Amino acid sequence: MDNNNQNQQGQQLQIDLSPEVAKGVYTNFQIISHSSSEFVVDFATLLPGVPKASVTSRVILAPEHAKRLLGALQENIVRYEQEFGKIEMPNKQPRTIAPFGTGKPEA
Repeated sequence: MDNNNQNQQGQQLQIDLSPEVAKGVYTNFQIISHSSSEFVVDFATLLPGVPKASVTSRVILAPEHAKRLLGALQENIVRYEQEFGKIEMPNKQPRTIAPFGTGKPEA
């Protein structure tokens, strides 16, 4: 996944981005599963005090494309940190299924 707009033959690649898709969706929770032939990434929104996450988008990738995505994300994180500084993770505790903790909801 190269960040330039040319494919391997040097031709311009044009990408259509509709206004509805260009708005994007907010996600703060991702679920990744896989089989021998595909990776499935569900992007969801989980809000404090709400016990149910809402999946806002699902992306299905061939294993080779999942690995390319991983490489592109790594490359872009390096670029981001060079420009804006290191991305700090809020805590080093083990990851859980509930990113907001399991305490009582607060109003």
